[in-house]
Amino acid sequence: MAEILMPKATAVWLVDNTSLSFEQIADFCGLHLLEVKGIADGEVARDIRGADPIANGQLTREELDKAEKTPSYRMQAQKSRHAELLKPQKKAPRYTPVSRRQDRPDAIYWFVKNHPEVTDAQISKLLGTTKTTIEQVRNRTHWNAANLKPVDPVTLGLVSQIELDAAVRKAAEVKRKQAEKLGIPLDDPSLQPAAPVVVPFDEEEDTYSRKADLTVEDVFGSAPSKPVHDEEDDEY
Repeated sequence: MAEILMPKATAVWLVDNTSLSFEQIADFCGLHLLEVKGIADGEVARDIRGADPIANGQLTREELDKAEKTPSYRMQAQKSRHAELLKPQKKAPRYTPVSRRQDRPDAIYWFVKNHPEVTDAQISKLLGTTKTTIEQVRNRTHWNAANLKPVDPVTLGLVSQIELDAAVRKAAEVKRKQAEKLGIPLDDPSLQPAAPVVVPFDEEEDTYSRKADLTVEDVFGSAPSKPVHDEEDDEY
């Protein structure tokens, strides 16, 4: 029995347009016999429009004619082009340029040092590396372990900042849920919310920045006033 696209809609069409037995239709569509009987009685899939399996490439006319002539025959479905297009495509492995591949151990070391909550599977997917390499970096058995230094993978151009943030957030959430389930205190810094930024109060700070109401003298100071001359002096 093959996987049929829109099995109930296909069964509706076969019930309405062929002389196939309920058992043949149920076997072809992957449905229970009672479901097919319910379709024939109008109790199941009442509002579903029938889908022609011949038109969508899941069944040939020859196969249908053969099944109608022989009630014991079970039809063989064809591979549907439409069904193949609707199948979720598996994401291809991440490709890392050759010029960047030597930077991956440094990026792995960065994850090990700064985000131990991120799993090996996540690191492998993000950096396009293997779990064996990750384990070697973590255990300091990598052939270049003496020269490894933790470097942000975003800086190295191996991942985007959005991908990195999403992976770290997901790993932290999983670890938090596990800790809550096991009753473990959430003392890991990666699980704690960010602390509010406190700006230290400087006693030497400018007086004006702490005043709510400033006067003209505060802003401009007590500058000496310009002497006022008599009009008679000006005329002279």
